[in-house]
Amino acid sequence: MTAETILTNAVLVLRDEALPGTVVMRGAAIAEVQPGRSHLTAAHDLGGDHLIPGIVDVHTDNLERQVQPRASARWPSRSAMLAHDTQTIAAGVTTVLDALCLGDLGFDAGRTQTFRDGVADLDALAPTGLLKSEHFLHLRCELPARDMPELVELAADHPLVRMVSLMDHSPGVGQYRDIERYKKMRIKQMQMTPAEVDKRIGELLEQRGRLRDAQRRWLLDRFAGRGIALASHDDCTPEGVARNHADGITISEFPVAMEAALEAKRLGVEVIAGAPNIVRGGSHSGNVAAADLVRAGAVDVLASDYVPPAMVEAAWLAAGSGAVTLPEAVAMITDRAARMVGLADRGRIEPGLRADLVQVRPHEGHAVVRRVWRAGERVA
Repeated sequence: MTAETILTNAVLVLRDEALPGTVVMRGAAIAEVQPGRSHLTAAHDLGGDHLIPGIVDVHTDNLERQVQPRASARWPSRSAMLAHDTQTIAAGVTTVLDALCLGDLGFDAGRTQTFRDGVADLDALAPTGLLKSEHFLHLRCELPARDMPELVELAADHPLVRMVSLMDHSPGVGQYRDIERYKKMRIKQMQMTPAEVDKRIGELLEQRGRLRDAQRRWLLDRFAGRGIALASHDDCTPEGVARNHADGITISEFPVAMEAALEAKRLGVEVIAGAPNIVRGGSHSGNVAAADLVRAGAVDVLASDYVPPAMVEAAWLAAGSGAVTLPEAVAMITDRAARMVGLADRGRIEPGLRADLVQVRPHEGHAVVRRVWRAGERVA
């Protein structure tokens, strides 16, 4: 007999409305969605909390934060992966794309090891059933990096790859287009002298001139026709967005300027914004505020970027601002995100879909995750 779980006395956040109701889960799927309250003794009373679909995070660097909890302390990779998984599920994230960097521009050498270890740990842990969230791969490809192509080949055909982003973190470009801000950041982070940073910047710009365009073309050809979501990263101009669109890139991830995001929407390119940007009230890098993008109707999906709990809080903040309705805000972290990466079996509270569900209680301006179910099983 298939196990049945009944969740009642909840505000169900559905595709177009939020209403009091009951959800019946049978096995791994949602079996019934009913208005009103169940009076069956077996029903679990959620005390009037909201019930939303399991959160789908298409971009998180959280694994890197577990691998390197302090600048001089690298954590064992398997332990870091398990800690990352624990934090994502506690945040209501039932589906997560682990964003791993491929390519080193000379300041983040440890990221290559994080990528190699991350893929190996995911391969080892996923079949065990020990991971509470379902994990996929998001390959973040640094276009001007010499080692990017060889690293891509290590994972390009991995069955868990769901997204590939084309990045350029060169000084003076995208997120780092303010070159003086970039210099100060590197001097502080790397404990380098201004002369050393200037020398490194010159080397990076020369390398970018030689490699970026050729490696961009190679990467686009490598993933052409694969059905894998392709994203540009840190778009700053309408012209850049238009070029990416012409080359088949259908997602603009974390645009750093309003005009770039608006051009993306005009072209039908989906836009990802950072949830922490909304929670903090602005960009930590001095770029466009995500809340302004939401108000302009220029956001399709929110991603955690580097703080998994920001997802649900940002959705509630966006709805509370009046820029979008609560169902629209929740869709940015569930349904739209799932569809963006080709996962049509989740993201909405509807019969027949996976029973990935999150109980949320609003409290004094915050949204608190209280319980989480994945594929019908209570996991947090």
